[in-house]
Amino acid sequence: MKPVIRIDGEVVSPVSHNTAVEVEPGVYSILVEGSSYEVRVGAGQVAVGKRHFDYHVDDPRQWKRSGDAAGGQGRAAILAPMPGKVVRIMAAVGDEVEAGQGIVVVEAMKMQNEMKAPRAGRVSSIQVKENDSVVAGGVLAVIEPAVNS
Repeated sequence: MKPVIRIDGEVVSPVSHNTAVEVEPGVYSILVEGSSYEVRVGAGQVAVGKRHFDYHVDDPRQWKRSGDAAGGQGRAAILAPMPGKVVRIMAAVGDEVEAGQGIVVVEAMKMQNEMKAPRAGRVSSIQVKENDSVVAGGVLAVIEPAVNS
């Protein structure tokens, strides 16, 4: 599933036959049908000449708080989304974590994916260690509800 890009609220999709080259951080030279444009990209805005456009990327891979995960009861297992290799453990058994906090980083297809806690709680187990190979759907860690004192 690809990210959805919105410019001024309207869904757009990149055109593959146009050329874009980053000439410096946040500044691109774009060639569209023989015309060259300098495009500056900032936080939530794109500037082309004197025109400014708001943009937003809805990335389906990005963590989003959902009512089910945030308010759920019982244990929550963090699963590997695809086969890969564990490159970093970011929490330890017994740690109190917040919803969306990184727990384990898995590298798959040369991309590092941070697996995050689906809800606040306590890390009750970590099933992997660094450099372990994991299969899709394999349990990486388990989060238990925090015990209220």
